[in-house]
Amino acid sequence: MADPAKARKTKPGAVLRYYLAAASKYPVTLALVIVGNLLIQGSGIVAPLYLQRFIDLISGIVPGQTPVNALIGLLALFALVNLIGWIGQRVQMLSIMRMEARVMADLSNRAFANLLGHSYDFFVSNFAGTLTRRVNRYARSFEQIFDTFVFSFFSTAVFGIGVIFVLMQRSVFLGIALLVWTAVFVSIQVVMARIRQPLRRKRTEEDSKVTGILSDAVSNQSTISVFASAPYERSLFAQAIERWKKATLTSWYADALIFAIQGIFAIIVEAGLLIGGVFLWERGLMTVGDFVLIQVYIIGLMDRIWNLGNSLRRLYDAFADAYEMVVIFETPFGVKDAPNAPELVVSDARIEMKDVGFTFSEESPVLKHFTLAIGAKEKLALVGPSGAGKSTITKLLLRFYDVSSGSIRIDGQDIAEVPQESLRRSIAFVPQEPVLFHRSLMDNIRYGNQGATDEEVMEAAKKARCHEFISRLPEGYGTHVGERGIKLSGGERQRVAIARAILKDAPILILDEATSSLDSESEALIQEALKVLMEGKTVIVIAHRLSTIMTMDRIVVIEHGAIAAEGTHAELLDQQGGLYHKLWSIQAGGFVADTE
Repeated sequence: MADPAKARKTKPGAVLRYYLAAASKYPVTLALVIVGNLLIQGSGIVAPLYLQRFIDLISGIVPGQTPVNALIGLLALFALVNLIGWIGQRVQMLSIMRMEARVMADLSNRAFANLLGHSYDFFVSNFAGTLTRRVNRYARSFEQIFDTFVFSFFSTAVFGIGVIFVLMQRSVFLGIALLVWTAVFVSIQVVMARIRQPLRRKRTEEDSKVTGILSDAVSNQSTISVFASAPYERSLFAQAIERWKKATLTSWYADALIFAIQGIFAIIVEAGLLIGGVFLWERGLMTVGDFVLIQVYIIGLMDRIWNLGNSLRRLYDAFADAYEMVVIFETPFGVKDAPNAPELVVSDARIEMKDVGFTFSEESPVLKHFTLAIGAKEKLALVGPSGAGKSTITKLLLRFYDVSSGSIRIDGQDIAEVPQESLRRSIAFVPQEPVLFHRSLMDNIRYGNQGATDEEVMEAAKKARCHEFISRLPEGYGTHVGERGIKLSGGERQRVAIARAILKDAPILILDEATSSLDSESEALIQEALKVLMEGKTVIVIAHRLSTIMTMDRIVVIEHGAIAAEGTHAELLDQQGGLYHKLWSIQAGGFVADTE
């Protein structure tokens, strides 16, 4: 995964490629945006021509002898052209709203779908908040970029070309002068925007650091209180704010200097063109109306060009924000489905891991030539010290990672050759630390079977022994559990996760320390529920508390990524000096009282 900081080195071409592909799905709406803009700019160019004729006519006659009909006719045409411009504004506005809403929705959906397609390793390697921000900014950046192109660049180009063309009809000198000034001013704007961009980026980076420190402190408020570290955290925050203040002032001072330079250029061009007009008027080549026309054109063009610098800055920022999501698009999926992969069909739920190798780094392989067969509906436990590879085995079975070598088969089907969703629909997984959605308890349990009725959800909750505590809550099953289920205790979250697995009723069940957060009384209740849950299923249980797996059909002892021993509880205890016997002796000896 590319570094987010490096992603700030924007590649506009990559962003535009994705945006143009999304926008091209709505060619009619895009055409209406262009037509509306052309009507607006055309009105801004043509309407002043009627105003110029009106002023020339009214300034060259004696009061009382005014040709009223001619004046009213010019004003009517002036109003008509402005009305056409108003219609163009309505067409452009409605088309842009329709265009941007549709494209942004498409972009959000595609970004979200792409994000969910990435592997388990991708998510554990990135901050959730960062990924969320990238998805949101990707869609919103389209609005900024599209608005900038339509309202700033396209509008300025059309209006500028039209104005210069009209002035050249009046005076080639004035037209060329305005053309040269426009080219110089736009070039200066581009250069200034490039110079200013690093300053603004520095300000943004310092702002992100302030946000990070603030977020970190809020998330760890209890730790700050326990260690009485509020003064230290205030000092860290104050230092970050001071750096942000300096970066902000530097950026603002640069903006002030740029605005000053822009102002000087505006004064020079306006005064220069009007002075040139005076000399032309002296020779009878310009009228009073021409002066008004020049002034209107200069003001209109100045207004558009003046904002080019800010538009370029916003454009750079929008490209940088969007490119962070493009980096994710261009990051290959860690785990991919084979083309036209057939659905997994589970009949007996036999599992075979044959000569499996897996490594996070070449220097330290986790599994090497690992072979394990699990019979249909067999109840198998994996035990061993931390880091032995137990959880890695289940992650490979769920295909959170692909094996480096060898194969894993379910009923003879290689799991690498079936869709991931098909595989995972056939497996119910209860992790050691269940994470719940910030939704209602009803929704969280129903996640195991999203078509289940309320009655089926409550029946699963009763089997998992969580119906009782849910019923005591003020809102019952409608209670929202907070982010990641924080409003519930660890044991309550685990029981909800077990209820979810019961409702899923998959042929393969994986329990990863599924009772580790329960007190002894709750665990006794859950063990009864788990017996019901495990009936008729192929079960893999990871456990550190050996008392919870005494009744398993087979216990496999894992050490250093290999099988050290296997057998029933009694058979393994008979192996004096074996790892299982040592672990049992430690727990039964009083280190873990509730395993006696």
